[in-house]
Amino acid sequence: MAPSFIVARDPLTPPQGLEGAVVAIGNFDGLHRGHRGVVARAQALAKKLGKPCALLTFEPHPADVFAGRPVIFRLTPPAAKAAQAARLGLDGMIVLSFNREFAAQPASVFTEGVLAGRLGVSAAVAGYDFRFGAGRAGDADFLRAEGARLGFSVEIVDRITSDGEGSLDAVSSTATREALEKGDVALAQRLLGHPYFVRGVVRHGDKRGRLLGFPTANLALDPSNRLRHGIYAVTLEADGVVRKGVANFGRRPTFDNGPPLLEVFVFDFEGDLYGKDVEVAFYGFIRGEEKFDSVEALIAQMEDDSAKARGMLKSR
Repeated sequence: MAPSFIVARDPLTPPQGLEGAVVAIGNFDGLHRGHRGVVARAQALAKKLGKPCALLTFEPHPADVFAGRPVIFRLTPPAAKAAQAARLGLDGMIVLSFNREFAAQPASVFTEGVLAGRLGVSAAVAGYDFRFGAGRAGDADFLRAEGARLGFSVEIVDRITSDGEGSLDAVSSTATREALEKGDVALAQRLLGHPYFVRGVVRHGDKRGRLLGFPTANLALDPSNRLRHGIYAVTLEADGVVRKGVANFGRRPTFDNGPPLLEVFVFDFEGDLYGKDVEVAFYGFIRGEEKFDSVEALIAQMEDDSAKARGMLKSR
């Protein structure tokens, strides 16, 4: 993520560097191809007005709040969403805490108290289906009227049916989650418009991989993650350097059947990644996780998995 990218959580005044920003409003889980139309419109308007452009989003996911428990497989938890927003060329991300009290407020509290008041936006851009406020009373017409009353521009993006990569009919966060639950990272990439990736800090494990000849960088993923357990061809980025590798996501049934863990074996690397914030991108599914009768059989399979992953990543 670019050092100049600004992340602000529940700001009471316009964040430094995002004064008078044009904001693209929504949950944007995944920042998939279908979301890009809203982001692109906000960026075009920001350029026209000479203002910074930011994502305005909400945490936790509203579906989790209304269910009273985590129910959504998060494609982009906050750190991943910020990283992807930065890649899209946005100047920052503003995160508002979402709870039942927030949702129960009149829609005018959001437009007057948040957009015009706390954030001082110059413009707001939202999708045609964006709703907010008590009873979801805040719709496109209400937002336009409030912008006119409070002094900020409003643009509503109609449903976009295609982009440079083709039809958007099948593109949604739900479809992407379903693809990942099946291990279909190739389909997820087509829906997202970028490889599915996760971020996290490399933690110490039980060193079993090192003893087997496959030392791994271990990450505990967001608890909501429902990526299919199995073996994947991946890349790992640390300190701005991208390296190829093979990863197992699962419970290690041959040994302990423990909590889900992502274990990445980085090819041709002997450095120390402990404590580093890394990003792992998924490019190919190799096989499902399975239990082996012996360590020798597991090692032989890991060698085969590594060869397949190298083949999948050869052109990258």
